[in-house]
Amino acid sequence: MSVNPIPARGLLGDTTARDYSEKLRRFNAFAAPELCRAIASLGLKPGMRVLDAGCGTGEALAWLGAEVGPTGTVVGMDLALAHTVAASEAGNAVQADLLAPPFMGAAFAAIWSVNVINHLRSPLEGIRVLAALLRPGGCIALGQSSFLPDMYFAWDARLERVVNDAVRAFYRDKYAVDERALAGVRANAGLLRAAGFREVQARTFAIDRISPVRPDDERYIVETLFRDSWGSRLRPYMDADDYELLMRLCDPADKAFALARPDFHFLQTFTLVTATL
Repeated sequence: MSVNPIPARGLLGDTTARDYSEKLRRFNAFAAPELCRAIASLGLKPGMRVLDAGCGTGEALAWLGAEVGPTGTVVGMDLALAHTVAASEAGNAVQADLLAPPFMGAAFAAIWSVNVINHLRSPLEGIRVLAALLRPGGCIALGQSSFLPDMYFAWDARLERVVNDAVRAFYRDKYAVDERALAGVRANAGLLRAAGFREVQARTFAIDRISPVRPDDERYIVETLFRDSWGSRLRPYMDADDYELLMRLCDPADKAFALARPDFHFLQTFTLVTATL
């Protein structure tokens, strides 16, 4: 008997059954210092009711909860069932489609949403749905990693460019999306204005890591970037010599391992665009 596949709800193949919990946990552990600073910059007040739209595995629920205190409420929402189960261990979380949220209108004073809007086929539609959940005067914060290209190999800009080109080619072929679609998230400020928000502001946090890195940093860089995002999937898109060099730099057992170099410097940006309804 054939089984119909679960239809993807977003550009990058998200479904209720998709599970990339470990990737989310690694990112949150890696970027925790910067994410906590971003949350602290929002000026949330005790007693506020806050939604984490696309909460993933829920690490931010505790960070947001610390801002609104015991008199406040933080609720997480995620499309993937596995993510929601994980987030429920950290706080209140519900499994739901962002485009069909299970909340009454004007239910929240603030909405936090990180690395989510770029997954939607229509980011503007998603922002309008979130706007309908905000009270008048409520704020929204859209966080997004890597508005600017990440720096992996500070000593070899050419190899970085080759790798980034290969990653874009892989995404183009796997998800049938072009570079314009993938880069559309850089327009978050304009999207918020188009959805009727005011007082739009943006702030970019630099996530700098130099050798020696923390265990959480190494786990994210090696397992999420070097292995899961790159790995063998890039072989068809790179020159053989470049690919061999890349694999050596990514291999902790190789003497050329990038993170063991004294000149290793990883740089990633996290951009937070905020606005008021």
